[in-house]
Amino acid sequence: MTWRSLLGHPSLIIGLGATLAFALLGLVSLVWTPYPIEQIVIARRFAGPGMPHLLGADHLGRDMLSLVMSGTLTSFLVAASALVIGIGIGVPMGLAAAAWGGAVEWLVLRISDVTFAFPSVVIAILVATLAGPGELNAIIAIGVFNIPVFARVARGGALAIATQDYVSAARLAGLGNAAIAWRHMLPNIASLAIVQATIQLSLGILAEAGLSYIGLGTQAPATSLGLMLRDAQSLFLIHPWLGIVPGLVIVLIVIALNLAGDGLRDAIDPRLRREGLNHGAG
Repeated sequence: MTWRSLLGHPSLIIGLGATLAFALLGLVSLVWTPYPIEQIVIARRFAGPGMPHLLGADHLGRDMLSLVMSGTLTSFLVAASALVIGIGIGVPMGLAAAAWGGAVEWLVLRISDVTFAFPSVVIAILVATLAGPGELNAIIAIGVFNIPVFARVARGGALAIATQDYVSAARLAGLGNAAIAWRHMLPNIASLAIVQATIQLSLGILAEAGLSYIGLGTQAPATSLGLMLRDAQSLFLIHPWLGIVPGLVIVLIVIALNLAGDGLRDAIDPRLRREGLNHGAG
């Protein structure tokens, strides 16, 4: 796979470009926003989109664009941190299951089954009950849910690699299971993990928004896109832009990440696209 082959997939370019644009918008909020996010100006409460507030002002007179910038950063940070947990624990689990098999594989699959039985929201409720709501607990809840996803992806990809002749040759040469998993399985499943990461990142952003909306995620005075939706829920019919703006940003980020994931999948293995088209035609 080369840069030229990647450039041949418009969905990848559009999705990746839009994702990077939103991520950059969030990063800029670390050093600059049009107004301080904590600045309350009662006289500007519910100001409509325009000047001096391009996206309007909320029920406290805070600039919506500033809140969106900071909220986007929070959403990305929570989802990305949870993604690191999922990859860092799930991928080694999946590789171990494929390389050792037997009791190790059975244990990994059972752990995955148990985790899948509890959605991230349920896990977040449990964590919040024990430690209280907050960004860290949202990261833990979403990250725990990501672990079995990457474990199964890594195991499936590694099992396909394990049947290759060069892996058999490596075993005959005296390489142990750990060395085979590290040298041969991990590099060959990296592309699968990257594609899955784009999907889990978009799901993580949705999960963070949902957890903040129900009061288990980001807490004031910090802000997130889900928290903005929560604040706007009782005012939507009167001042609809308060909910439309953060909701639209969430939708656009998720669409961008899904486009990037689809483009990566097609670039890595074009057969997947052809098989999907043939299945649809049938």
